[in-house]
Amino acid sequence: MKIDLLILAIAPTIACMLWIYLKDKYDREPIRLLGKFFIMGVFISIIAIIIEGILIKIKIFEGYSNYIFMSFIVAGLTEEGLKYIVLLPNLVKEKKFDEKLDGIIYSIFLSLGFATIENIIYILFENRNLAFEVGIIRAVISIPAHVMFAITMGYYISKYKFSNEKIKKREYLILSILVPVLLHGIFDFILMIEYRWSVVLFIIYIIFLWKINLDKLDHYIDKSKIRFLKKRKKK
Repeated sequence: MKIDLLILAIAPTIACMLWIYLKDKYDREPIRLLGKFFIMGVFISIIAIIIEGILIKIKIFEGYSNYIFMSFIVAGLTEEGLKYIVLLPNLVKEKKFDEKLDGIIYSIFLSLGFATIENIIYILFENRNLAFEVGIIRAVISIPAHVMFAITMGYYISKYKFSNEKIKKREYLILSILVPVLLHGIFDFILMIEYRWSVVLFIIYIIFLWKINLDKLDHYIDKSKIRFLKKRKKK
């Protein structure tokens, strides 16, 4: 076993879990439940590998059409779709899901379970000479991207759960899968196109991705704080 590479593969997801756990400082979720969602993400990753392997063998597209297929269908729809199928029913019925921030927290833990297996495969099966470079790049770009997609999904699932308007609930339900798939697809598509300007475009997109999703996270953290202070006043 390549212990050093295994550590390199799991360290970023552990760091991200610790980061989001500490963010949830007003009403922390039980570690047991967070672990449950993480493990679900692990199993989803295995299923995704199988499905993606089958889809990759479909050789009906060429050029940019193939880039779109690989980015939005093979990667975006398969990965985010599987997360959504498992996350939504398990999260909505969870009794501990009692504030909007929780949707993001559980979504991130599930996504990090998924990303951990993906990272291990990418790094441990890479050429030893390139494995360290791949590990660093994925730690800086790919793992945080999974977190950003998870924030989006959890954000809209929370809006769905706590909304009382039927039309709005339907809208949030659609957005909770549509937006993460699009964000993921765009992320992969920019990486696939081989133009010099695509590097600049990718950097701009990463900044945009972080900005919109960290704003969502901060918004729900503020709501969690307000809820916590109101509870304290009642006591």
